[in-house]
Amino acid sequence: MSSKVYFTDMRTEEDDSLLKKLDRLVRAAGITDLDMDRKFVAVKMHFGEYGNLAFLRANYVRVLSDIIREKGGIPFLTDCSTLYVGMRKNGIEHLDNAELNGFNSVTAGCHVFIGDGLRGDDEVEIPVEGGVYVETAKIGRTIADADIVITLNHFKCHEITGFGGCLKNLGMGCASRRGKMELHASGKPEVDPDVCRGCGKCVKACAHEAIILDDGTAEIVRERCTGCGRCISACPFDAVSIAFDEESAIVNCKIVEYAKAVLAGRPGFHITVVADVTPYCDCHSENDVPIIPNLGMFASTDPVAIDRACVEMAQEQPVIPGSKLHGICGDVKPADIFSTVNPRTRWESHFEHSARIGMGDGRFELVRVG
Repeated sequence: MSSKVYFTDMRTEEDDSLLKKLDRLVRAAGITDLDMDRKFVAVKMHFGEYGNLAFLRANYVRVLSDIIREKGGIPFLTDCSTLYVGMRKNGIEHLDNAELNGFNSVTAGCHVFIGDGLRGDDEVEIPVEGGVYVETAKIGRTIADADIVITLNHFKCHEITGFGGCLKNLGMGCASRRGKMELHASGKPEVDPDVCRGCGKCVKACAHEAIILDDGTAEIVRERCTGCGRCISACPFDAVSIAFDEESAIVNCKIVEYAKAVLAGRPGFHITVVADVTPYCDCHSENDVPIIPNLGMFASTDPVAIDRACVEMAQEQPVIPGSKLHGICGDVKPADIFSTVNPRTRWESHFEHSARIGMGDGRFELVRVG
């Protein structure tokens, strides 16, 4: 069966605004039907790496926070820390990054919590019903403790998954550091001996005695390593990292399974803004020219259907001159904009695997909202 996906474009007339249109959109899509009274409501979004300017503004969050409070709910804004080196690899720097990018209790209308704690290891294991690749999803505890999960998603291309939307924000974004290890890598962390200074902080952080100092350089004993990734956040010199070596299609399948676990047993509601559709993730500390014009805002209770609607409508848009996509294909629009921008990706596996594990194939009925 098809799920309803509500849509409004980015056009505004005098005395209107995108924020008013967002309010009308989510109300039409049924956000006020959720029982929020005295419930903790997580608004999950990506704060953007510092330097990136394509991420969604805090103003969008404020619209949702006001509605949640109107319905008696207790909203909070959240994201989990990253595997890679940057400003979002631990709870403190992640909060600094959020504030630098404009997210605080005034602008967003609610407080900001980092979902997996100070070091990215505050997590809850949630079984994945029907999982093929993942037995238990490792989800940030703050998100796992929420009564309702609302995602606010910036739709863009992605160098690993093909596109980033609702499923990625749920699956990858809600994963703890150990969860992200499971999603991204088939291997384990590695130490760059040229960067390591032998401070020993990773040795102290490892709960499994899997790291030793050999002649002043840290070395990971792979037979003992469980892949938790705590050493990554412990290293003050960014000498520890992982190889992002999992096949793209498998990463997408794991993301779908994590997304299913996040939503298991509680209501979810999803909003996606298809604007500033850049070639790469907002995890980059830069952003390139958008590849297609700003399309609009989508809302649905079905995370698979909203992603499919965004993908299909994005594929119909013209190519922006001067963008990476235009540089690749010129004036001849490709059949698939996502695999053209990032050829090693296979975004279709999101929907194939969603159907396989009982989340639906993403068929949708588009409902336009003025």
